[in-house]
Amino acid sequence: MAKVYKKTSGNESIALYLGKRDFVDHVESVDIVDGVIKVDPAELEGRKVWVYLACAFRYGSDDLDVIGLSFRKDIWVKRMQIYPVVGTKPANTPMQEALLKKCGDQGHPFTFTIDTNLPCSVGLQPAPEDAGKSCGVDYEVKAYIAKEADDPDEKISKKDTCRLIIRKIQFAPGKVGAGPKADISKNFMMSDKPVHLEASIEKELYFHGDPIPVNVKINNETTKVVKKIKITVEQTTEVLLYQSDKYSKTVHTEEFAEEIKGESTLEKTFTVIPLLSNNKEKRGLAVDGRLKDEDTNLASTTIIRPGMDKGMQGIMVSYKIKVNLLVSSGGLLGGLTASDVGVEVPLVLMSPKPADVTDIKFE
Repeated sequence: MAKVYKKTSGNESIALYLGKRDFVDHVESVDIVDGVIKVDPAELEGRKVWVYLACAFRYGSDDLDVIGLSFRKDIWVKRMQIYPVVGTKPANTPMQEALLKKCGDQGHPFTFTIDTNLPCSVGLQPAPEDAGKSCGVDYEVKAYIAKEADDPDEKISKKDTCRLIIRKIQFAPGKVGAGPKADISKNFMMSDKPVHLEASIEKELYFHGDPIPVNVKINNETTKVVKKIKITVEQTTEVLLYQSDKYSKTVHTEEFAEEIKGESTLEKTFTVIPLLSNNKEKRGLAVDGRLKDEDTNLASTTIIRPGMDKGMQGIMVSYKIKVNLLVSSGGLLGGLTASDVGVEVPLVLMSPKPADVTDIKFE
């Protein structure tokens, strides 16, 4: 095993072991969360050891809980008793067998199955001056010592707990459809002929960091002059849990100095690359879930399957490419009008599927 993730409680009575922290949503199923809890019963004092897996929406720092408000809303929780052992356990996975060799006789395996309708890990980027955890959807595996699994009257000390944040991630599907196309014909005052604009992309889905070729066709039948072409990539984020909030942020914008005179045409491909590295200062931008201070990327497009409860997603992310023309007014001054010739095409951004993803699953 290349790496083991371990967290020990403050009193060292329990320790949580995981062999990985990224769990893949394969659409039909999600990788099982299989780990081991090491238990030293000497300090339990008649209490039991439990473990839970929770998907939660966080919209504030844990430090603010001191004022009596909860800034975390659980979307989905599963709990199980680890010690004393109750009932029959499923057969150990290869991952658990490897972890048990590190824990010895005090190791107790656990397995959780994540529902397929739950959201992937996603966060909202904090501003540079913001402290604490960012808002977003995360997954937490937590082991704890308590008399009961979930008694609101029982206070559990932090020294009796240990936890690890994990990620539910989704990769691009193997088959990608043809790209979308949009067009518009715009008439101007004092002109009986239009400017026709068409924009398209070759495929519906692109990987994070890959160049995106945008095909632009312009037929300028007027006497006006198209001075510039402006291409913008926008991310739209819809926060569904704590309030109804939907907003868009530009993640890439670029102007191309292409002059299309009256009664002429242009057909050209322009390349854009939206990157998180160029948007580090934008508060509220949706990013893929991260572990500690690891690098991440712009949030992947949220894929909603038929029958899925949209409200369960917590945060939904989509993208679009906007192509606008800056057209001269045509008079003696030759000024530019507001960009009122424009089209939009939807864009899906996701991460590519690693070659070894299928090897991660244990049958």
